[in-house]
Amino acid sequence: MNSFIRRASIIAGAASLALVVGTGAASAHVSVVAPGAEQGGYTVLTFRVPTESDTAATTSVKVELPGLKSARTQPIPGWTSTVDKSPEGLATAVTWTASPGSEVGPGQFQQFLLSAGPLPEKETVSFPATQTYTDGKVVAWNEEPAADGSEPEYPAPSVTLAAADASGDGHGQTNAAGTSSDTAEASTESGSDNTARWLAGVALVLGALGAALGIGAAVRGRRS
Repeated sequence: MNSFIRRASIIAGAASLALVVGTGAASAHVSVVAPGAEQGGYTVLTFRVPTESDTAATTSVKVELPGLKSARTQPIPGWTSTVDKSPEGLATAVTWTASPGSEVGPGQFQQFLLSAGPLPEKETVSFPATQTYTDGKVVAWNEEPAADGSEPEYPAPSVTLAAADASGDGHGQTNAAGTSSDTAEASTESGSDNTARWLAGVALVLGALGAALGIGAAVRGRRS
C-alpha cells in the first residue's frame, strides 16, 4: 500500500509539473502556430499574445506579413482588425486593436487567428510583431535567433513550413482521408486543447487520490 501511495504521489507531481512547464513555455513570448502549414499553401495562423506587464494591459498587436495574396481575420468580440496592403494588393501587415474594456490584462493572453496564403517557398517564415500597452510601452518582437542558436530577448514569431505537396495546389488541400487541410488544422488545435484539459484532469484526480490514500494510511497507522 505504501509503495502504491508513493507511486501515485510521484505521478501526480510529475503531471502537475508538466502542465506548469508547458503553460510557461507557451506564454513566455508572442508566438505563432500553424500545424501542418506547407510552403506555397494556405493555413490558419494562430498568434498567441500574452501580457507580460504586471501593471498594464495589451491594447493592440500589429503583425508584419510577407506579402500574401489572402489574409482574413477571425472576429474577436471587443476587437477590430485592419489589414494593410501594398499597391499590388498583397497583405503586408495586420493590426488588432482593443475597444475600451476589452484589453488583455496582466496575467492574461489572447489568441488572434488569421487565414492566410499562399505562404512563401521557405523553410521558416517570421512574422515580426509589435505589442502596445495601456501605459504607452511598445514592445517589438522582431529579433532573429543568434548565430549560436540561442533565443534573443524579443524573438520574432515564426513557423516552420513543410515541403509543398506535389499532388495539390496548396489551396484547401486534402489529405489521404479526404479531409481539407483547414479542417485538419482546426481539429489539431482542438485536439491539443482537449489533451491539455485531459492532463489537467488527470493531475487533479491523481493528486486527490494520493492525498486520500495518504490520509487513510495515517488513520490506520494511528489505530494500530
